[in-house]
Amino acid sequence: MGLISFTGVKVFSTTLARDRENMGENITKWLKENPNVEVVDKVVTQSSDKEFHCLTITLFYKFRS
Repeated sequence: MGLISFTGVKVFSTTLARDRENMGENITKWLKENPNVEVVDKVVTQSSDKEFHCLTITLFYKFRS
């Protein structure tokens, strides 16, 4: 298994249902505002307790040459 080289990490996380619904648009907006980054890996994490559900999307990126 090879190692993935990355320069930075961007984390998108929310517990609010309306924010979870808009998370895709927020990620797309961030990517458009940062055209000099290339996403090299991602991790999607969901956690919850009796009252709250948290969704986290973590993007690992490197700067384009």
